[in-house]
Amino acid sequence: MAKPLEVNEQWLRRIGEALEGIEYGSVHIVVHDGRIVQIERSERRRFDAEPEAGREREARRRNA
Repeated sequence: MAKPLEVNEQWLRRIGEALEGIEYGSVHIVVHDGRIVQIERSERRRFDAEPEAGREREARRRNA
């Protein structure tokens, strides 16, 4: 039978810190024997396909 998960204030704070500032990504919580043992954070950064200068040129061409 599974042990009840032990979550104290310190782990709640650590989870909150891992979530802080993420726009795209995930937080993975690893549990062993009913205890949190690890928090993994993966963050994705999204960039526009065109550089800013390319968009400005395209906008000028359309308005010309």
